Amino acid sequence: MSLNNKSWGMWATALVLASASVLSSCNKTPGYGRRTANDPGKKSATTGQDFSFEENDSTNFFVSKRAEQIPGPNLKFIQGGRTVLGSQEEDVMAFRDNLERTVSLANFYMDETEITNNDYREFLFDMKKKVSADSLLKLEPSEDVWSGAMSFNDLYQSYYFRFPGFNFYPVAGVSWTQANVYAKWRTEFVQDLVRKEREIDSTFTKTQLIERGVAMADFRLPNEAEWEYAAKAMIGTQYLDENQEYGRIYPWDGRGVRNPYNVKRKGKQGDFLANFKRGRGDYGGISGNQRNDGEILPTNVYDMAPNDFGLYHMAGNMNEWVYDIYRPMTFQDADDLNPLRKDGVYDEEENYETSMFTDEIRVYKGGSWKDVAYWLAPGTRRFMHQDSATNNIGFRCAMISIGEKGK
Repeated sequence: MSLNNKSWGMWATALVLASASVLSSCNKTPGYGRRTANDPGKKSATTGQDFSFEENDSTNFFVSKRAEQIPGPNLKFIQGGRTVLGSQEEDVMAFRDNLERTVSLANFYMDETEITNNDYREFLFDMKKKVSADSLLKLEPSEDVWSGAMSFNDLYQSYYFRFPGFNFYPVAGVSWTQANVYAKWRTEFVQDLVRKEREIDSTFTKTQLIERGVAMADFRLPNEAEWEYAAKAMIGTQYLDENQEYGRIYPWDGRGVRNPYNVKRKGKQGDFLANFKRGRGDYGGISGNQRNDGEILPTNVYDMAPNDFGLYHMAGNMNEWVYDIYRPMTFQDADDLNPLRKDGVYDEEENYETSMFTDEIRVYKGGSWKDVAYWLAPGTRRFMHQDSATNNIGFRCAMISIGEKGK
């Protein structure tokens, strides 16, 4: 049978429609579209089983719709990225222990202020219910750090930690070990507050709490790379093409310790941007001078302007403990992604014949009210035994950033 052009066209059209019908029938299996942490759908895309969204349900497979991390109070988000770490000032001490290198850091959070006397007393008050009197005594900050054979600082020895006028001054006399106990307590305390607020079953394990988005990421001491990156806050010099106009010696613009602007930073042009020792015997300038650094000893943790990440006193006021153990060659040993030295691997202490470099020696950074301007540069680093304490070392906490919101 022969087909003319008209009949052939009708036949081809019918064939196309039939094919489309067959394909359509093959695609009737339901699809679930793109799923995200905030929008997981109502049932499993691989089994078809209905999800349970009741947070206290432990008998059915639970899926949380709460995908946003709970960072905790007082924390600022620090966007990670590529950066150049290391000392960008002349190495006048000839330590050569923090040479420049390019690394990348993941997002994290950091306390906007140093931990205060008030914060630490809250910790002691709660621990009093949980530990013996002897154990509590080991957590007390050392008030003896203010005493000196050739100085009269009795006022601070008796009053600095407990008098209300010093409530929001940075805690002093706390060792690295004590700071870590505080961070662990803070994690458990804040997590329990969140659990109670959400009315989550108190018998749930930490794994179950994590699945419900309730378990806090641990508060901890920041590692050295995080601290240095957050202190420099180079985000304030960033262009869209990933170029930066200049580096920073300190956590602010300019090559000096005074405010070079009239409007960018709070306070007036010419004001000091950190609380530090200006020179031998000069801790605060001449009385009546409106351009001095404001305090002879530590000052309120909110004094001075924050850096571009919104962090206060990342230079001066108090040195701060970081997590890392000290080794002079960390800059060449550590990975270039989230660098950290948590033990002496690759630089074992037995390789130092006569040395204080043990795995109990920890890094501290930032400069303090008692230090000259050189130590205000984030790239400088010093070290002390983890069980030692002074009147010029405090701390703040950090926390990892868990995933991207809602993805």
